[in-house]
Amino acid sequence: MAQQAWIAVDDYKQGTGWAPSGGDGERARWYCEQLERGEILFFPEPPFDLPDADREFLLQQEWSALRLHKNVSYRPTEDILRGVSGDAVTIDRLHGILKNYAKQVIRFVGEFLRPYADRWILDLASFRPFEEQGRDLALHKRNDLLHVDSFPSRPTRGGRILRVFTNLNPTKPRVWNTTGDFSALANKYASDAGLGRIADDSPASRILHGLGEKLGLRARGRTPYDTFMLGFHDYLKENTAFQEGCEKKRLEFPPLATWLVFTDGVAHAAMSGQYALEQTLLIPPQALVTPDAAPYRILEKIAGRPLVS
Repeated sequence: MAQQAWIAVDDYKQGTGWAPSGGDGERARWYCEQLERGEILFFPEPPFDLPDADREFLLQQEWSALRLHKNVSYRPTEDILRGVSGDAVTIDRLHGILKNYAKQVIRFVGEFLRPYADRWILDLASFRPFEEQGRDLALHKRNDLLHVDSFPSRPTRGGRILRVFTNLNPTKPRVWNTTGDFSALANKYASDAGLGRIADDSPASRILHGLGEKLGLRARGRTPYDTFMLGFHDYLKENTAFQEGCEKKRLEFPPLATWLVFTDGVAHAAMSGQYALEQTLLIPPQALVTPDAAPYRILEKIAGRPLVS
């Protein structure tokens, strides 16, 4: 069964925080649990400060005149902007906008999802200036195919990938497809995607994994869980029968909407939309309020052995 469209948050607003009814800690924990169980939390407008001048600047630029990669990325921990080159003044302004967006989102998440505060690993922010529909990208880089997220160079070791998106487009929604929950997806496809082979903890398998790390063939610290999820991302995109035949839920995020989702547990595809900001935070297993709902726990149950050490 496909998940509900989203949970609309009406008791937390930018500038005022929680509605004054008490129990903020319990409400924060409840929202964490909903996210971990595969729900999307929806705000009709940003629950943090997003200056009009910043949004207007991003909308007014001729981005095709700059040399862009798939997305523009900003690393908050290093204060580095990547994925774009060209006009220095424009790039410096873009740097400042993404830096401020990351700062505002981090402050908001620390208050709204209090159980995660200061326990996360701060990951990238990004700006997505191009129309998603019809983009000419390689198969594994396509956003319009259903997939779960996994990062080749940044293994999570069982942690969750929390992403905060904001649609900056003034007139058009950002359109997603999603499908059923991760447990259903994993139980149907994990075996065919190679979970048994990857979960093999025989001495010979451990030797091969260790050799691969020494040769630089595996990201440092990658667990069998990370290896599987990276392959599962590609497997789902390559699986035409899944892409065409699975039950889908169409979601339209209107202009200025902000939404939060664990994209490692919700299979999603960006079907259309232009101009979006996004911030990623990695939530470690020990910070989760419902660890049994985590993909690594679901996969361990299927595999019958630990995938994270």
